[in-house]
Amino acid sequence: MQTLSYSDSLLSILPPTIALLVALITRRVITALCCGILSGAYLLSDYSINDSFVYLSQLAVGLVWDEGEANFWNLQIILFLLLLGGMTSLMSAAGSTQAFAEWAKRRIKTQRHATIATALLSFVVFVDDYFHSLAVGSVARPLTDQAGVSRAKLAYLLDSTAAPVCVLMPLSSWGAYIIALVGGLLVSHGITNITPLAAFATMIPLNFYAVFALLMALTVAYFNLNIGPMKQHEDAAAAGQLFDPAKGTPPGSINHDFQASNGSPLGLVLPIIILTLVTFSCFVVTGAATIESQVSFSLLLALENTDVTLSLVIGGAAALLLSMGFAAKQSLSLQQIINALWLGIKAMSPAIAILLFAWSISGVIGDIETGKYLASRLTGSIDPSMLPVLLFILAGVMAFATGTSWGTFGIMLPIAADMAVASDVSLILPMLSAVLSGAVFGDHCSPISDTTILSSTGAACHHLDHVATQLPYALLVALISIASYIVMGITGNVMAALSIGLGLFAISTAGLYYLQQTPVKA
Repeated sequence: MQTLSYSDSLLSILPPTIALLVALITRRVITALCCGILSGAYLLSDYSINDSFVYLSQLAVGLVWDEGEANFWNLQIILFLLLLGGMTSLMSAAGSTQAFAEWAKRRIKTQRHATIATALLSFVVFVDDYFHSLAVGSVARPLTDQAGVSRAKLAYLLDSTAAPVCVLMPLSSWGAYIIALVGGLLVSHGITNITPLAAFATMIPLNFYAVFALLMALTVAYFNLNIGPMKQHEDAAAAGQLFDPAKGTPPGSINHDFQASNGSPLGLVLPIIILTLVTFSCFVVTGAATIESQVSFSLLLALENTDVTLSLVIGGAAALLLSMGFAAKQSLSLQQIINALWLGIKAMSPAIAILLFAWSISGVIGDIETGKYLASRLTGSIDPSMLPVLLFILAGVMAFATGTSWGTFGIMLPIAADMAVASDVSLILPMLSAVLSGAVFGDHCSPISDTTILSSTGAACHHLDHVATQLPYALLVALISIASYIVMGITGNVMAALSIGLGLFAISTAGLYYLQQTPVKA
C-alpha cells in the first residue's frame, strides 16, 4: 500500500519516542514496541484505521516473506537462536555446563577473574556481533554465575565487547561492510591517494567511542566498577540472586527436571569451538562463492560478500549435532534429548518475540523515514571543526531511534563524506569515524537494537535490566568521546584527541572507583 512520507516532519520521531516512553513507564518491552508500531502505522496510513490494519498485515508478512521470496535473513537468525537454545539446553542436561563450572571454579576463583575472562573472550570471538553475544554468553555464563556476577553485568560485558570489537576489526563482518562503504565513497569523491583498507586502519584510533567502550569494559571487569543501577544487581548477585525472579524467567534461562551427574567440560567447550570454526569457515566459503571468477580471492573480499546468517545456521547445526553426541554419550535417552531440545526452544521464545517486534518497529521507522529527517537537521552554516562531534551526536541519535548501527552507517556515511568534501576534505576520515562511533553508541543504548536484545539473551538477563544498567556506562563513554571529537576537530591531531580522551577516562573512572570504595556516612 502507498504510505505518506514524513522525511521532513517532526512526526517521524514519534513512533520511536512513544516506544521509549512506554518502555520506561511500564518496563514491558513488547507492549512498548507495539505502541510504537501502532502509532507509526496510523501515521503512515494517513490516520485511517482500515489502512493501518492493511499496513500492519503487510509488515507482519514481510518479516518472513519479502518481495516475492522468503526473508532469509530474519528466518535464519531465528533458526540460529533455536539451534543455540537447543545446544545450550543439551549442554545443561548432559551435565557439561555444571562440569565446566566446577572445572572453572578450581581455576577462576574470584569475580575479577571471571569478568576479565569474559571481557578477553571478545578478542577471540570477533567475526560477528550476533555470534559474539550468543557464543561468548554460552561459555561465560557458568563462569560468572559461580563467581556471583550478576546477569546484568554479564550482558553489559557481552554488549560492550561485541560491536566495539567488530567495528575495529577488518577481519569481521562489520569491518568488511565498512571497508566496502568507505571504498565506494573515496572513489565517488575522487580520493585515490589512500586505499579502502588503509583508510579503515587510519580510522581505528579515531573511532573514539569503540576504543573507550572497550577500555571501560576492561576497567569494569578488573575493578568491579558499578555505576548506577548496576550496583543493585551486583549486590543481589553477591547474595545469590543473579536476576530478579519477580520479573519472571529471563530469555535464555533453562531449568531441567533431569541432569546427568557425570558430565564433561568438553561437552561445553568443544561445541563452542566447532561453532566458531565452522561459522568462520562458512563466512569465507559463502563469501568466496559470490565473488566472480575473474576477481582474485582475498579474505577481506570474501567477508565483504559473505552470507552471515546462513553461516551462523550451519555453524549452529554442527555444534548442536556435537552436543547431541555428548548427550547420548552421557546415556540420555532419546526422550530426554527431545525434552532438552524443547526446553531450549521455549527458552529462546521470549527473545525471538522481542526480536520480531524490534524488526517490525525498525520497518515502521524506515518507512516513516526517521533517519532521513534526523540527517536533514544537520544542515546550514556550521564551523567545520564542529562537524565531527555533531556527526557523532546525530549518528548516535539516529541509531538509538532506529535500533540499527548498519542502517545508520548506510545513511550517514555518504552524508558525512559529502559534508567533508564541501567544507574541509582533510576531515573526511575523522568525520566518517565519528559516524561509526556514534552509530555504535546509539546502538548500545537502544532497547530495540538487535545486538542489545541478543546480549540480553546470551546473558539470560531481563532485557530492560540490561538496557538500564548499560546506559550509565555508555553515556559516560559518549561524553568522553564528545570531548575527543571536539579536540580532534579543532586541532586536527589524533594523538591530542586521544590523550584528552584517555585523561578524562582515567580521571572519571578513578573518581567513580574512589566513591565506590568510600563508605557512605550516616
